[in-house]
Amino acid sequence: MSTAILTGQPVPGSSLESDLRALGFDVRVAAGAGDAETLLAAVPADQRVAIVDAGFVGHQHALRLALTDPRFPAAAVPGAVAVRSDARQALTRALAREHSAAPGGAEAAPLAGTLAEALDTDDVPVHRPDLGTLVATVPADPQARNEARQAVAAVDDEAVRLRSAVKARDGFFTTHFISPYSRYIARWCARRGLTPNQVTTASLVTALIAAGCAATGTRPGYVAAGVLLIVSFVLDCTDGQLARYSLQYSTLGAWLDATFDRAKEYAYYAGLALGAARGGDDVWALALGAMVLQTCRHVVDFAFNEANHDATANTSPTAALSDRLDSVGWTVWVRRMIVLPIGERWAMIAVLTAATTPRITFYALLVGCAFAATYTTAGRVLRSLTRKARRTDRAAKALADLADSGPLTEAVLRAVRGPLRAPAAVTALAGGVLVVGSALLWGAGWQTVLCALLYTVTSVIAVARPLKGALDWLVPPVFRAAEYGTVLVLAAESRVNGVLPAAFGLVAAVAYHHYDTVYRIRGDAGAPPSWLVRAIAGHEGRTLLVTVLAALLAATQFKVALTALAGYVALVVLVESIRFWVTAHKSGAPAVHDEGEPA
Repeated sequence: MSTAILTGQPVPGSSLESDLRALGFDVRVAAGAGDAETLLAAVPADQRVAIVDAGFVGHQHALRLALTDPRFPAAAVPGAVAVRSDARQALTRALAREHSAAPGGAEAAPLAGTLAEALDTDDVPVHRPDLGTLVATVPADPQARNEARQAVAAVDDEAVRLRSAVKARDGFFTTHFISPYSRYIARWCARRGLTPNQVTTASLVTALIAAGCAATGTRPGYVAAGVLLIVSFVLDCTDGQLARYSLQYSTLGAWLDATFDRAKEYAYYAGLALGAARGGDDVWALALGAMVLQTCRHVVDFAFNEANHDATANTSPTAALSDRLDSVGWTVWVRRMIVLPIGERWAMIAVLTAATTPRITFYALLVGCAFAATYTTAGRVLRSLTRKARRTDRAAKALADLADSGPLTEAVLRAVRGPLRAPAAVTALAGGVLVVGSALLWGAGWQTVLCALLYTVTSVIAVARPLKGALDWLVPPVFRAAEYGTVLVLAAESRVNGVLPAAFGLVAAVAYHHYDTVYRIRGDAGAPPSWLVRAIAGHEGRTLLVTVLAALLAATQFKVALTALAGYVALVVLVESIRFWVTAHKSGAPAVHDEGEPA
């Protein structure tokens, strides 16, 4: 239970108390700052507390946005301010100052607004939600109160609440074919007490059933898989809309939403590959290629965004041109569609699954993702070369964590004296091309092992200095492409049944670790612990190990080794990831909300 303290002279006929109780607050009344200070001291320290002026007039949803959103330490609208437990001391100090400054206990201005300004002064960031057409005010006289009530009556706050449940920026398919009705499903779920995490889990289960249908290899199974994949996506949209509609944000929920998206998509790829195998068509290489390409696309987005998250002087002519294009209606939708976001991608996969074959589905997916990756990466490279951004230590640390360098890199950096100077992105790219090219040229041979050793050397040089260069954000995606690509090529070159599925499992386990790293950084939780990175050897250690196993073992033994390695990596990273996120959730970590994969 949260507590709301009403301050000032009560207004006859006001519904404020009932509105606050409807939002889950225990309402207490104070005559002024002195009484409010006394009441605040009696509230348990772990509770959320709101200070609301008794003369407040406005929509209930305006109060909801300011008083119940768990993501912010403090939030306010005119006439109301609320703080989480971690900002309680600042609120107590502000109330004490206000009480001591008020002559005779009478406040010169509405207390909530004064407290919000005091919190800002005390270095507690106060979130002020964009109310749009919603009303939130403290009228100064009866005439102003009457006008404010008329303004409240003129706007349907439930309609505003439904509209705001939908992301402001989304893909064409999601905006026009899903959100018009999924928002009502979200409201239905909210009114029945369902949580976003429950809807997220339902989406995962539906997608896994879809993958099972695809694995049957029959036309009815493919049709059912396509339909269920769309249903899963509707639920995937619904969980975020439910979170925004009811302001049910949490660290655990953001992690589940993000990781389940990847689990659903990659499980579906595996289902398609199994279904094709039942029909005598081996498309595991295509499935693994699609997973590699899609993951590398995301790492490009993540790394670029982290590199420029808090950069200063962060402008470029390319970015200005992009903003101008976004001001023209039709170009907005074209630009959102050609990057093949999750809505368009899943719709394409679902339709092609139902109407064609897994091979055609994967060919279309690979072509579409390759074009989208080329378009987005080229745009980001142009922005990076034309902007004069100064990247921070935080950005360099995030890129280093995303690089996933292991004990081999650490050992070399400790042994080498003096700085290793070379362009990070170019050096990483040279090493990646070397190791993947050697796997293509020589396959499972000792030449490839030697090139993997050279790849380790180039990886060390690439991260020897802080990653603050214009193109240093390319280092993590290059490392991902090199590692995943080497596994893909060596598995495909073995030409033994079962090796490619084992490689698919290994890349899926490692990709999960890399996504988990991203989500921790996004949630300001830091990178995974160093012992975990050492335990799974880092990207350079795994790449070298796979090349050694391929050179030493027969193809059938290589399959067993890849399977064992996949199981080991999956077990270690899953146990640590689940432990971390569940612990963070139980410890009351700041709530976050994931807005989905970047365009």
